[in-house]
Amino acid sequence: MTSELRTATVAGRSGSAEAGGSARNLLSRRGGRPAARRGRGGGHGLPVTPWLFLIAPLGLLILFTYVPVANMLWYSFTSWDGIDPVKEPAGLENYVRIFTDPDMWQVFLVSVYYLAGAVVQMVLALYFATILSFSTRFRNLFKGILFFPYLINGVAIGLVFLFLLRPGGTLDALLAVAGVAEPPQWLGDPSIANVSLAATSVWRYMGLNFVLFLGAIQSIPTELYEAADLDGATSWQKFRFIIAPAIRPIIGLTTILAISGSLSVFEIPWIMTNGANGTTTFVIQTVQQAFQFGKFGLASAMAVVLLLIVLLITWVQRWLFPEERTDLT
Repeated sequence: MTSELRTATVAGRSGSAEAGGSARNLLSRRGGRPAARRGRGGGHGLPVTPWLFLIAPLGLLILFTYVPVANMLWYSFTSWDGIDPVKEPAGLENYVRIFTDPDMWQVFLVSVYYLAGAVVQMVLALYFATILSFSTRFRNLFKGILFFPYLINGVAIGLVFLFLLRPGGTLDALLAVAGVAEPPQWLGDPSIANVSLAATSVWRYMGLNFVLFLGAIQSIPTELYEAADLDGATSWQKFRFIIAPAIRPIIGLTTILAISGSLSVFEIPWIMTNGANGTTTFVIQTVQQAFQFGKFGLASAMAVVLLLIVLLITWVQRWLFPEERTDLT
């Protein structure tokens, strides 16, 4: 019995040794690495799968953004009329005309009206966002009313306000009921036409700023308001010391959007007045130079100048008001 047990033990040890030797030989033939680890690439090199998913969006971004911008930059140094296959080089002639022709820069004065309107819409949006962030009756209804104009197409808004502000239109009818016999020409008088268009832009874009401010205010911890209530803080003190510092990055973002938007206004004045009565903006003038006068080279140079101005304003704003992480606790 004892000899049989010894024989079995020796046989088991020899079998284990043979199995271990076979495993070592197999690993040595495969390069000394397990098959599972080799299939994962051994942990070396960059992962390829994420880049495969980025090929399509990067290709579309390059094709529809960077390639057109490069072509626009090239066209700005030519005198191309948009039809002739030959693009004659013009050097810096287009840029010299932009910076020396008073008519080219006079249209920037129109942007002042829209910039003032942007300030008004930011103040109103911040006011309504602050009120509707707290318990207010019918606040969901008011949120929908304020945000709804931003969902409407700009062409539809232009047509609606065109019928509203035209002579004998809806606004004049309401003023006649109120006793105003001779209302002004809202779109025909150059002195108030830009004010009417800027007011239309305020009504349309206030919903965007409202949503941005509302989301930022609602992200503030409620414990801060409770602590302020215990300290006897007023509503103005809550806004000044809690809300305003917390939403400073959003205020900076809306400021950049307001400035760039006031410089690139197009659809509202184009639909309602077609740039008449002193309502021509820089973008409308660019479109006219390209598609009415056939000066695609000059129009491309104007577009490049507008792009550089927006980038410069953005850089100055970032330099004067750098992003800071606000800690309210």
